Amino acid sequence: MTTTVHPTYRCTPGPLHATLLAGSVPLFLGALLSDIAYYQSYQIQWANFAAWLIAGGLLFCGLALLFALGNLVRAQHRSGRPTLYFLLLLATWVLGMYNALEHAKDAWAVMPVGLVLSVLVTVLACVATWVGLTNLRSEVTA
Repeated sequence: MTTTVHPTYRCTPGPLHATLLAGSVPLFLGALLSDIAYYQSYQIQWANFAAWLIAGGLLFCGLALLFALGNLVRAQHRSGRPTLYFLLLLATWVLGMYNALEHAKDAWAVMPVGLVLSVLVTVLACVATWVGLTNLRSEVTA
C-alpha cells in the first residue's frame, strides 16, 4: 500500500503568513466592539477607534492576501480549499475597505451600516482564518 501526498502548496504557510492572518481577527473584532460601544454611548471617539482598528485589520488582511495569492499561484491543484481561502480573504478585504470608507463619514452617519459591515467583516475574517490555518497544507491519499 502506497501513500501519496499531493501538496496543495509547494510550501506550508509560514509563521509570518499565519501571524498576519490570525492578527486580522482581533483588529476587526476590536472594531466591531468599538462600533457596539459607539452605538450604545454616542461617544465619537469609539467610531474613531473603530476606524483605526479597521485600518490595521486591512493592513494585516491585505498582506495575508498577498501571501495567499503567491501560494495560490504556486499551487499544483488550484481548485478547492486554496481558492476558497483566497476568495474568503479577498471578500474580507473588499468589505473591510468599504467599511473603512463608511467609517470615514462624519459622526452618526457611520451607523447602522458601519456596525453591520463590522459584523460581516469580523465573521469573514474568522472563517478565512479558520480555513487558512486548518487543512490547507496537504491532501493525503492512500
